[in-house]
Amino acid sequence: MAAEKNPVKLLLSWDMIEGREQEYFEFLVRDFVPGIQNLGIQPTEAWYTTYGTGPQMLTGGVAEDMPTLKKALSSDEWRDLRERLLGYVSNFRTKIVRATGGFQM
Repeated sequence: MAAEKNPVKLLLSWDMIEGREQEYFEFLVRDFVPGIQNLGIQPTEAWYTTYGTGPQMLTGGVAEDMPTLKKALSSDEWRDLRERLLGYVSNFRTKIVRATGGFQM
């Protein structure tokens, strides 16, 4: 019998750097989202805060299990994507949680 998979969710949050919004969105669509998908992380949601305090962007992606996510986050591909993202954002944070479905923080 195969071991049961326990999906995990990678939660990311950040604020966009003012004046770089167009380049930021182009990077997300062309490189970041396809890149994390290639690493085995399936994007599940993205939230943009337009009013109030807190991170400007909240996003999440699910991996099939913790070993898959750990492998993705220790890869050169992830380091490259993260470093490039940091050129467009500030206050970057990550959090790993057990995937339960629906919105998670």
